[in-house]
Amino acid sequence: MQEVKKGDKVNVHYHGKLKDGSTFDSSEGREPLQFTVGLGQVIKGFDDALLSMKPGDKKTVDIAVLEAYGERNDDMVMEYPISEFPEDMKPEVGMELQMGDNAGNVFPVVITEVAGDMVILDANHPLAGQDLIFEIELVSIG
Repeated sequence: MQEVKKGDKVNVHYHGKLKDGSTFDSSEGREPLQFTVGLGQVIKGFDDALLSMKPGDKKTVDIAVLEAYGERNDDMVMEYPISEFPEDMKPEVGMELQMGDNAGNVFPVVITEVAGDMVILDANHPLAGQDLIFEIELVSIG
């Protein structure tokens, strides 16, 4: 039976949990996730976990921070003047927004604090700084 190697297109079902057991994502009730192994389309720890699996195999893997979304970076937390928001928008903690940089790149940010005339925005991935646990089932290769 064929084993997964880099460059293979795979279909997987997964259940992602934090160390406290809470679920952050799952393919349950959806089509399997499809991607090509080794192209960086998923986090490194997830990619690496599939190598040598065979269709039908299931495994649970612990993925350390550096093999997941990396450490939190305080440089990605910024103050932004509330006066720069559209007049019809009331910034609130937890709001997800899109920002652009001078190079034209767009990236997601979350409002973590509204303090007077400033809003604190966090551009870290929501799972940055977290060790992750994935239950993975390889549905098919190809």
